[in-house]
Amino acid sequence: MRTIKYTEAENRKNPHGVDARGLYDGEHAIITHILLQAGEQLKRHITPVDAIFYVLEGTGIVEVGDEQLEVTKDTLIESPAKIPHCWYNKSNDILRILVTKVPKPDGPTKLL
Repeated sequence: MRTIKYTEAENRKNPHGVDARGLYDGEHAIITHILLQAGEQLKRHITPVDAIFYVLEGTGIVEVGDEQLEVTKDTLIESPAKIPHCWYNKSNDILRILVTKVPKPDGPTKLL
């Protein structure tokens, strides 16, 4: 059995400039823990595969395509492949999101 705590995972450099830690990198999927501090956001981008977001802590605004929605802890959001999306933390608290990409991407994320 393999275990990992997100606090012990490497904070990977990313184009968004936020705390993003790879928790799982398997044959068929990847899982990343994203921590957005108050006022931080992801840049609008497109992934070549489906992304599934799960809010672990906090309140944030998720944008998928032309839709924006404020979401809170214990909410799952689906973001289909090749659809622009991003996250905004406009609160005064942290926002923690678990991101699963399936299938495992074989191409880069495209910033918009």
